[in-house]
Amino acid sequence: MNTLHPLKHVEAGVLAVAFHEAGPPDGPPVFLMHGFPYDIHAYAEVVPQLAASGCRVLVPYLRGYGSTRFLRTDTPRSGEQAALGADLLALMDALAIRRAVLAGYDWGGRACCVVAALWPQRCRGLVSLNSYNIFDHARALEPDTPENERKLWYQYYFHSERGREGLRRDRRGIARLLWRTWSPCWNFDEATFERSAAAFDNPDFVDVVIHSYRHRYRLVDGDPAYAAIEQALAAQPPITVPAITFDGADDGVRPASPASAHAGRFTGSREHRVLPKVGHNLPQEAPVAFAEAVLQLVRAA
Repeated sequence: MNTLHPLKHVEAGVLAVAFHEAGPPDGPPVFLMHGFPYDIHAYAEVVPQLAASGCRVLVPYLRGYGSTRFLRTDTPRSGEQAALGADLLALMDALAIRRAVLAGYDWGGRACCVVAALWPQRCRGLVSLNSYNIFDHARALEPDTPENERKLWYQYYFHSERGREGLRRDRRGIARLLWRTWSPCWNFDEATFERSAAAFDNPDFVDVVIHSYRHRYRLVDGDPAYAAIEQALAAQPPITVPAITFDGADDGVRPASPASAHAGRFTGSREHRVLPKVGHNLPQEAPVAFAEAVLQLVRAA
């Protein structure tokens, strides 16, 4: 079983970011961004494929995960989408990477979409699960279908102090349940889960997660430092860079949708692919398909 070690560390924005790097340092850069509740090992089988093809591959732990840490104790432990996008942009700046292919899913995919939409000059191409993954706060309180609402139980749970305490007491139990229900065709073993679960022991994990799921429903304020970014995202800006988008046909939290559902949000070239027997953790469930999409964008740039 591959592990993404060793790790490097760099100060970037408000964080000391821990990240894995592989491949030639002068290769075309690719950022692989993980989601909740996962970690960098979602890309354990993707990284070797990209590195062997000559890419410089960078896989950071998001804020609140692994050994990534806040530089100051008084920085709000925000999990809002603007913060995630700003973190990715700050990491690119800290590593002096002007332009890269950005690829991710869930929280990490949202960070990639934010940068692709607001700073397209920094993005050579985008790989995104669930297509246009920028949350529309203006529609946050519109009810969904009963079946889709049922799938979001964990978000509503985190709105309460009972949910915060439940996450604090048993973050592994909640994450394991989400892994199983979000990826019903993926038969991961306990060693695979534990390899990632260690990342949830970060001291800021609970605060960042709780803020994320409360902020998106307008239950708490965001970090004022990201207010301008949030305002720009409220306009639901289009993504103009070349994109390959995915859905898992068996995604247990975000149902697959046709390309037409998000077509208006992509004004550049875009391919949309739905993968059978794949759930929410696409790069770990279908690493070859994910790596091939990244390489397609790298070679086309």
